[in-house]
Amino acid sequence: MDHAPFDFTETSHSDLVSGRSPWGGEARRPQSQPFDDSFKVDVAIVGGGITGALTAQVLTAMGLSVCVVDRERPGLGSTSASTAMLEWEIDAPLSELAGYYGFERAAAIYRRSHAAVSGLAALMASLRVDCAFRPRPTLYIAGEEQAPDSLIEEMLLRERAGLPGRFLPAAELAERFSIGRAGAIHSPGSAEADPLCMAWGLLHWAAAHGARLVDATATAFHEEGGRVTIETDTPHVIEARHAVLATGYVMPGFIMPEIHKIASSWAVATVPQAPDALWPERALIWEASEPYLYLRTTADNRIVIGGEDEAIDDPALRDSKLPAKAEALREKLRRLWPAAEPALSHAWCGAFGETEDGLPLIGRVPGTQNLFAAYGYGGNGITFSYMAAQMAGAFARGDWRDWFDDFALDRPSPG
Repeated sequence: MDHAPFDFTETSHSDLVSGRSPWGGEARRPQSQPFDDSFKVDVAIVGGGITGALTAQVLTAMGLSVCVVDRERPGLGSTSASTAMLEWEIDAPLSELAGYYGFERAAAIYRRSHAAVSGLAALMASLRVDCAFRPRPTLYIAGEEQAPDSLIEEMLLRERAGLPGRFLPAAELAERFSIGRAGAIHSPGSAEADPLCMAWGLLHWAAAHGARLVDATATAFHEEGGRVTIETDTPHVIEARHAVLATGYVMPGFIMPEIHKIASSWAVATVPQAPDALWPERALIWEASEPYLYLRTTADNRIVIGGEDEAIDDPALRDSKLPAKAEALREKLRRLWPAAEPALSHAWCGAFGETEDGLPLIGRVPGTQNLFAAYGYGGNGITFSYMAAQMAGAFARGDWRDWFDDFALDRPSPG
């Protein structure tokens, strides 16, 4: 079975992200191996960002032969634009998801997301990946003019689902966190990290255990005889039992469902703060508002503020808004946490894929047997990347499970 050429050959990292984020530090970028002949592997992964890196680690640890194909520097696309708030809480509140799919199915999805963050924490600890990974609680706060009713309803549903956390009324929120809102949900079990160091650390681990990193552009693929042949922009091809598309939202056009759309987000980081200028527990803060506002701290005491999302898929228009968006985010920081030093050290923006129901698109590409794709993560990029890597491992083993259908690429719109 032949398929149309990939449509991402004209898309570069500058189309995905611009500006400068604080990630990467002094970490060593993985080096590609020479691509001087065609070769065969068990699994070929197209894309060297966080999804590709996590998938490479999982599959290599299974004892499979793996290659990662990336035409640009691994991790410097959408991964470098992430704010790496590793939350188990999904963009769509449990109440909204239950309205789409019923309570039991929605609760099961939320529990899997909670388990994914726990699994990611265990993986980082076991591999000793140096990525400033820190467990953090989340603080889901009411918007500036919002009553607490919807948060109370959400917390009651979470309790029914067996999820951790409790509702903080306005007085307790002010006393514990010095935040003047009508209420918040305080939940353990999330985390923060440096996303670029995480991706690079995982790729180093995979390479050290036999994975091959290839600098090339995948241009087309063919399925025949239970294998996938990937054409590249070189004279050489890669033949694999399975192929995993981990290229973010830049995917072959024929698998972009209507449930998926492109949006843009903006973020800034402050200069390092005095430790006593940061809020208690260094919780991941996100606001129940539209557009989202979210805040976290970093290992060197910066505050990262993100949000201001818009349905923009034009890189030039997105980039032109960066100065104004950066100022808007800084003003929101001033209102929410006036103790902060508001001077900025970094400002960046990026495109991301999201879905109508807040759930990712992970699974077998419709009409294929051996092609797996993962994208459409919305605000839960790395949490869903971990889930995608685990599912890719099951896919490679032939271990398909009914709940994978929750993320199917061809699922209908919930509306």
